[in-house]
Amino acid sequence: MANLSVRTPDGKTRTVPLHKRITSIGRGADNDVQLEDPSVPESAIHVLFDGTRYQLGSLGATFQVNGKKRDNHVLATADVIRVGGTELVFAREDAPPKPPPAPSPALTIVSKDPTTDSDSHTGEMPGVVGRELVLLRRLTAFSERLLGGSSRDELLEGLLDEAIEVTRADKGFLILRDNGELRVKVARNVTRENLIDAEERVSDSIVEKVARNRKPLIVSDALDDPEFKGSKSVVTLKLLSVMCVPLVRNDELFGVLYVGNDRLVNRFEPKSLDMLTIFAAQALLLIQNALLVNDLKLDNTELRKRLDDTHYGEIVGACQGMLDVYRRIDKIAPTDISVLITGETGTGKELIARELHRRSPRTKGPFITINCGAIPENLLESELFGHVRGAFTGAVNTKMGKFQAAIGGTLFLDEIGELPLQLQVKLLRALQEKVVYKVGDHRGEPVDIRVVAATNRVLEEEVRKGTFREDLYYRLNVVTLKLPPLRDRGEDLFVLGKYFLGKYAKEFNSKAKGFSPSATVAMKKYGWPGNIRELENRLKKAVVLADKPLLGPDDLDLRPENLEPVLPLSEARERWQKQYIQEVYERNNRNKTKTAKDLGVDPRTIFRHFEKLEAEKNGTTLPPEEGDELL
Repeated sequence: MANLSVRTPDGKTRTVPLHKRITSIGRGADNDVQLEDPSVPESAIHVLFDGTRYQLGSLGATFQVNGKKRDNHVLATADVIRVGGTELVFAREDAPPKPPPAPSPALTIVSKDPTTDSDSHTGEMPGVVGRELVLLRRLTAFSERLLGGSSRDELLEGLLDEAIEVTRADKGFLILRDNGELRVKVARNVTRENLIDAEERVSDSIVEKVARNRKPLIVSDALDDPEFKGSKSVVTLKLLSVMCVPLVRNDELFGVLYVGNDRLVNRFEPKSLDMLTIFAAQALLLIQNALLVNDLKLDNTELRKRLDDTHYGEIVGACQGMLDVYRRIDKIAPTDISVLITGETGTGKELIARELHRRSPRTKGPFITINCGAIPENLLESELFGHVRGAFTGAVNTKMGKFQAAIGGTLFLDEIGELPLQLQVKLLRALQEKVVYKVGDHRGEPVDIRVVAATNRVLEEEVRKGTFREDLYYRLNVVTLKLPPLRDRGEDLFVLGKYFLGKYAKEFNSKAKGFSPSATVAMKKYGWPGNIRELENRLKKAVVLADKPLLGPDDLDLRPENLEPVLPLSEARERWQKQYIQEVYERNNRNKTKTAKDLGVDPRTIFRHFEKLEAEKNGTTLPPEEGDELL
């Protein structure tokens, strides 16, 4: 005999024997073990005894065993289970209970003739217990088939056939969430045939209630049920007996399992609903694995195709902003003109510079990079142009700089906006004359290089502030490549996510194979301030620490408090309006009158707009004036 020692958050402790084949545990009063813990769902977990061992499974709750999250677990003595704020400790006598006798000619499992509504028994075993064993054996068989080569559709059809037979229904529907909506994925009848017009054969009102409340439901006679008899779908379909249970895992609804019998009322007993609930909880893991295996096959095929379609050299992405960048690269790569790459931190500026080099006539020459913001000012000149022996303390040998190293190839000046003013003069001279001077040397060296620069700063602003030379800006900025931030790249986010997931899962031999629906929603909502670099780092960490195939929001550290808040419409409109006015203003070379004309407003409106912005910067507010509502 086994038992559970239960300690609830209020400190109360009690011991509960596990004498049933299936023991349900949760907050609801209809559970075998009721937990007085508000943080525990109505139906939380269950313990299943198969005759030799005790298996712990979820009915929708998240639980831990010995401090680790689990989906299911074979229990051993002293295992500590935590669900919500409640702790349960499993104990079992050293000698396992004697397993129930195996089926024999005198004691045969329930079988069902699909052409009748009765169970056939050739022994004395009660029908419900027999069906429990059938259910367990069929789930085991389904798991084995999952490991085989069957297609996803065959597996899901087989699973639904088992549910129909075990519950003595005459039809069944597997309804899963797809892009936020519940859709019938598989529909079968008692003769193991697919049903056509499946969407029109289920009761929307019953499905919606189960999905909303996330509680299993049994309807003995839908046509006479006070809640559902007025439902159009119930009346039209003349529904009688219905059972519907939610497919829930980690508090996330994946769908519902729906079975019905339209020939008999009161076809299903409460025990049948309990069995279907247990079946659904166990089957959900199998369904997820089946869908995951199928999606991975499709993903791999689709990803290869999409990566072929979205790859530009080593760059992944096919949003409109990136396509514009690719087109510009195709045009400027064969030339030697200087290029300035702009974009937020982590958008892939160096990758673009490398691709520009790879597609140029200098592709066989070196590609040399230097980060102008990472090297101390007193060493930066030597790094750029080199030095001769004895030029300064510590200069024991003559050393060439990055300019000399890049001869015949491309020099990439990253974070050019960080370059000190004193060195900007020398850089400008080198670019104009194509001659450089080592520190401590008066002899010039000709250099045949192409210069590509990058910055996450707005250099026009730096020029206006006097921190960046205007002549150098125009020398570098012959052509600009502006990279869009990740938040503006649409589906590229998920193409990149799957690319990095596959890359690091293979590198670290990880279990992670995809993203859960809630993870994809969280990824869409998040602003990605660190752009592609942040996405890659979050996924690398998640893949290394993953203990399940689908990564969730917590694995990516995308908790609700980290997501971008939803703004009131008025505030969102105001933000967009400010941004748009600024864009038009910059396009018109900061001419306020021309900006007002293009926007179709009175020039006083634009002047007032910039006065308000200046006041906000200074921490003050302007008194309201007529016309402010236009801003």
